[in-house]
Amino acid sequence: MESRGSGGRITTPAIEIRNLKKVYKGLRGRPTVAVESLDLDVPRGGVFGFLGPNGAGKTTTIRCLLGLVMPTEGSVRLLDQDIPGGLSDVMSNVGALVESPKFFPGFSGRLNLELLASSGQLDTSDVTRALDEVGLTDRANDKFGTYSLGMKQRLAVAGAILKSPELLVLDEPANGLDPAGIKDMRELIRRYGDSGGTVLVSSHQLSEIQLMCDAVAIISRGKLITAGPVSEVMANHEGSLVVVIDDPIDAIGTLAAAGFVARLGGDPDTIVVDVNEFEAANVTRTLALDGRYLRGLTVHAASLESVFLELTSEEEDPA
Repeated sequence: MESRGSGGRITTPAIEIRNLKKVYKGLRGRPTVAVESLDLDVPRGGVFGFLGPNGAGKTTTIRCLLGLVMPTEGSVRLLDQDIPGGLSDVMSNVGALVESPKFFPGFSGRLNLELLASSGQLDTSDVTRALDEVGLTDRANDKFGTYSLGMKQRLAVAGAILKSPELLVLDEPANGLDPAGIKDMRELIRRYGDSGGTVLVSSHQLSEIQLMCDAVAIISRGKLITAGPVSEVMANHEGSLVVVIDDPIDAIGTLAAAGFVARLGGDPDTIVVDVNEFEAANVTRTLALDGRYLRGLTVHAASLESVFLELTSEEEDPA
């Protein structure tokens, strides 16, 4: 689907997926459907989150995008090129990190990147820049085999950004990083999206996805559940209010009579009301009009994590 960019210029998505299906042969020849009838557009520019439970089909989809596996049905386009036919034309503009990074353990981090750079006709300045961007300059001359899991992941991301690609595809880039490293990775990805690049990032760290992404897609059992700007995906999902009040059972009855959904909380004298923060005034007013006064009120806004859990649990258990 085409869209208008700045100045009214028509642009096509960075990634276009149409009716994608991938079936693997399972045990005893029984087929396993990893991805089913998936349609998805990833717009150019910014950071796009690709989310789903374990086994939802995220990595299979990414592998289809990069020509690492052949889809059973459907089509994939990257930067206006059909995949896998157009891979040779597009891969100079695509950087990727998929699954575990592969480097020579006896070579330094810098040497590993220099070998990678030479294969892509890049020079040492690109290596130095990439190492600096992922925070590995001080350990660049240490052997890869001595790196921690987080450092190996940083080097893999450095390899992905080495050629300053237009499209960056990252599957679990923060794997193995400590909290400071996760923050650095988030800021790196956000900078890349803000500078005009397109980043497709898959991660289980939903709080980080909420902070760094402009838009997201959520899949489950190989099917798309929802996609769109983060604010829109979250807009239709309520948060909750935790109310501290005397006689919580009676307070639940008062709220139920006014149309609110409330239940007992985990702590004494607390109830949980399933509304967003904008309804807090109406909740307190309803209770006060019935002579019930709050001793405390905490607002829990909807988060991407709560929306994700709600949507994927519905898909797993549609009843």
